[in-house]
Amino acid sequence: MATVILARHGRTTANASGVLAGRSKGVHLDDHGLEQARAAGERLAGLPLAAVVTSPLERCKETAREIARLQAGSPTPSSERRLVECDYGTWTGQPLATLAKEPLWKTVQAHPAAVTFPGGESMAQMMARGVAAVRDWDARMEAEHGADAVWVAVSHADVIKSILADALGMHLDLFQRIHVDPASLSVVRYTPLRPFVISLNSVAGDLSGLKPPVKKRRRSKLSSDAAVGGGAGAVRPAAARARRGPLA
Repeated sequence: MATVILARHGRTTANASGVLAGRSKGVHLDDHGLEQARAAGERLAGLPLAAVVTSPLERCKETAREIARLQAGSPTPSSERRLVECDYGTWTGQPLATLAKEPLWKTVQAHPAAVTFPGGESMAQMMARGVAAVRDWDARMEAEHGADAVWVAVSHADVIKSILADALGMHLDLFQRIHVDPASLSVVRYTPLRPFVISLNSVAGDLSGLKPPVKKRRRSKLSSDAAVGGGAGAVRPAAARARRGPLA
């Protein structure tokens, strides 16, 4: 199937001040975050993207615009509600230092699958909608652009971490082991049998190695198989043509 690049938005004023922005409106990239978004766009400039899909919140739309701006034709990003930030309920807008004193904080850290934020959604619901959104768009990209299509989904740290946890076969309770920096890029290629996590929390380097080959090869019937022993790396089997992307 197609390959998705999961992009977290650049740094915001809320990130810099230690506030849990959640779904608050009016949270924009700060100057450094805008530079980060532009750098992410430059990393992807040599890679033709089938689509740029984004959370509807301002910080993600701003990041998506910087990515799309350097693409041929500057495509208009598509909004996807299911990629929106977790609904943190009454935690929204509060300082992280204050929230760390809440009894629920320990559960968020150790057992997030059991967490429902007061007045908000559960982390399990966040994971379910995020994974469904990516898988739905991935299937759509393959149907419209072929199995070598590469596309970008711009979202938020916890949403991206939950999507990566699913791709890695990890329980949601373990997703806090994954770190996703502002404007980082993580790459996942889904296949009929399993997802392949190609890159995780990548913050530097050209990703043009993910570019589909000019001449399509005959697709292997074992496209979901992992190479026993790790493979040669330089060879790009149909199962993982994106493996030449930088690892983080």
